[in-house]
Amino acid sequence: MPPRRDPQAKTGRQGAGKQGWADGLRKLYDGVVSEPLPDSFEDLLKRLDKEGNG
Repeated sequence: MPPRRDPQAKTGRQGAGKQGWADGLRKLYDGVVSEPLPDSFEDLLKRLDKEGNG
């Protein structure tokens, strides 16, 4: 009987593909987080803050 393959193992092509996805998502997230807030969104946050405290 052949040895059973561990589906959680990160070796071979599957592991490399998952690593590629993780790197891509990390780069996307980092890019979005580093962008400044649009002025319209910041204005909305300020208005909501004033209405919530008033």
